[in-house]
Amino acid sequence: LLLTGPNMAGKSTLMRQVALTSILAQMGSFVPAREASLPMVDRIFTRIGASDHLSEGLSTFMVEMKETAEVLKWATQSSLVIMDEIGRGTSTYDGMSLAQSILEYLVTDLGATCLFATHYHELTALEGEYPRLHNFHMGVQERDGDIRFLHVLQKGPSNKSYGIHVARLAGLPQRVLKRSQILLKDLESKSTEATSQMNLFSSQEVNPEEKLDNSLQNEIIENLRGLSIDEITPVEALNRIAEWQRHLF
Repeated sequence: LLLTGPNMAGKSTLMRQVALTSILAQMGSFVPAREASLPMVDRIFTRIGASDHLSEGLSTFMVEMKETAEVLKWATQSSLVIMDEIGRGTSTYDGMSLAQSILEYLVTDLGATCLFATHYHELTALEGEYPRLHNFHMGVQERDGDIRFLHVLQKGPSNKSYGIHVARLAGLPQRVLKRSQILLKDLESKSTEATSQMNLFSSQEVNPEEKLDNSLQNEIIENLRGLSIDEITPVEALNRIAEWQRHLF
């Protein structure tokens, strides 16, 4: 289950609740639900929260990666895995690449039951590639520029992160918030433009006339292989190169 939605919407709370409910059910206790159908698990693995280990000289991101490595090493198909915002401690593209790779490994290699929360909305497109992967989000109601957290799990991906809205609730100055809105629109437009350009270039086919003739290419390669560097003079080498250039260009 790939879980998206803004901060404060309840993603981490939901995942913790699932882990605790699984423990209660497996020990034969009542669970906080009208009805529940839960699988037996051999272990519960969690990667939640962010903290460094100063005494060990480990940064927050290193702690996150070490904990993730332990999960991927020991989790099985019968495990319950809780992963919260993997990759947020590094650059955007590094973090997104790691998050996608880890998610794919959990789905394809381990096959464990997993709740994977993320702010990388690009990952929601993976639902179409992996039948076992399903998008869910925490519901949000937006009205007149304000948001209200519904604390309800809904099917499908979230369409926004609402980071600036949450910053407004936290009390950031209006000047900072307005500037953030301007920068966000600028970044979103650049991202859309870059994506369309990439699609344009990727769809272009190479003109057959621009392709090197295979026979000529093979002939030059054979000449290079048969060339004796110890016997050829610098002038002869330059003449050979000039000849190959004439044939190629």
